[in-house]
Amino acid sequence: MDRFVWTSGLLEINETLVIQQRGVRIYDGEEKIKFDAGTLLLSTHRLIWRDQKNHECCMAIPLSQIVFIEEQAAGIGKSAKIVVHLHPAPPNKEPGPFQSSKNSYIKLSFKEHGQIEFYRRLSEEMTQRRWENMPVSQSLQTNRGPQPGRVRAVGIVGIERKLEEKRKETDKNISEAFEDLSKLMIKAKEMVELSKSIANKIKEKQGDITEDETIRFKSYLLSMGIANPVTRETYGSGTQYHMQLAKQLAGILQAPLEERGGIMSLTEVYCLVNRARGMELLSPEDLVNACKMLEVLKLPLRLRVFDSGVMVIELQSHKEEEMVASALETVSEKGSLTSEEFAKLVGMSVLLAKERLLLAEKMGHLCRDDSVEGLRFYPNLFMTQS
Repeated sequence: MDRFVWTSGLLEINETLVIQQRGVRIYDGEEKIKFDAGTLLLSTHRLIWRDQKNHECCMAIPLSQIVFIEEQAAGIGKSAKIVVHLHPAPPNKEPGPFQSSKNSYIKLSFKEHGQIEFYRRLSEEMTQRRWENMPVSQSLQTNRGPQPGRVRAVGIVGIERKLEEKRKETDKNISEAFEDLSKLMIKAKEMVELSKSIANKIKEKQGDITEDETIRFKSYLLSMGIANPVTRETYGSGTQYHMQLAKQLAGILQAPLEERGGIMSLTEVYCLVNRARGMELLSPEDLVNACKMLEVLKLPLRLRVFDSGVMVIELQSHKEEEMVASALETVSEKGSLTSEEFAKLVGMSVLLAKERLLLAEKMGHLCRDDSVEGLRFYPNLFMTQS
């Protein structure tokens, strides 16, 4: 215990708090002493103990004084402990709670648990030895003495220093984040160029690779993103922006729509487009406004709103009669189907499957049985049998 010195508990410049834990008792070797309930703080430079009732009673020991640490498991009626073995006290040591001690180690008893994480973080600090790379400045505290109660030098100076440290740390984190973002954007451009190259090779080798391989390559290309996404910075925020966006949507959605039977829910489109755009994400409102421009610009896609309010994007060549006839044929083959069963058979989302069955019902080809078991569709025999 003679290695501890009195402190204000304030962190020095270049010193960072790592972890803290309440309910820690200190033993001088095996002996219980008066410091029985306090908060233990681990910084990059010190172990700091502050009494939970009397905050003016605060002491610290430099991490450089620690030789090694070990764990002591909890027992019946005994809390888990960390045993800290210490170097001899230096001759020029500042005043502390004890002037001398016969023990070369202390025990930290964790009455409110938390010793596992504290031991791990303390071990990391002992390994990294950050106190050697970041020497602290001279302490702001004054009036050290052997007494446990002192007036701490906090005030305006301490608050301003804390705010300045916080600002510097925030600036550093922001700078590092933007460095990582710049690297990501550079790499993204390289990946887009690669995707263009692969796309050209697929066109050249169209007859040499199978349809499954072609579909797989296309999915890879879509995940790599769009080379030059339309943004508000380029085209403003008005009609011109939505028109250019609609043209780009027509270009990237043509192939996925053909693979999905000519129709996709707007939710699927939203996810697909934003995944392809990478960092330049679209808002739902901008997507809807752009989709409303598809027919105005006479593009090969159109926005459709079902009676239920569900919005979908479909190819202009998508025929409603063919869609209804296909639904009727499938239901007739099975006798009856729910929207979930129909979705599984035709390979589409349950939402779109239900809309297709409702459309067939609206046109008189199907009828429903709405019971406690759910909504089930049957062929309308009044239409098919005379």
